[in-house]
Amino acid sequence: MKIKAEMRSIFQNSGKLKAVSNLVLEDSFVVKNVRVIDGKNGLFVSMPSRQNADGRYSDICFPIRSEVREQIEKEVLDAYYEALAKDEQAGDRTDSDAL
Repeated sequence: MKIKAEMRSIFQNSGKLKAVSNLVLEDSFVVKNVRVIDGKNGLFVSMPSRQNADGRYSDICFPIRSEVREQIEKEVLDAYYEALAKDEQAGDRTDSDAL
């Protein structure tokens, strides 16, 4: 399956929420608000969810097969790290220009 992650926002100092992304599946379907979360075991990808009447959250959409979940996680985290690297490079260029 062709999956592309597009970073919408990266949060440097916002606690556990690190980024928000959109997924494009097979150039035909978009899943919005996929989040990168910093959990106790490291970064993980959280699918869009909503709060139920009992206060718990349930995913709105989710992969059924584990290999698709792994592919989604890889694409989102790769896009996250790539966006962080671009931000660092832009910051380095700005800092060096000021000297």
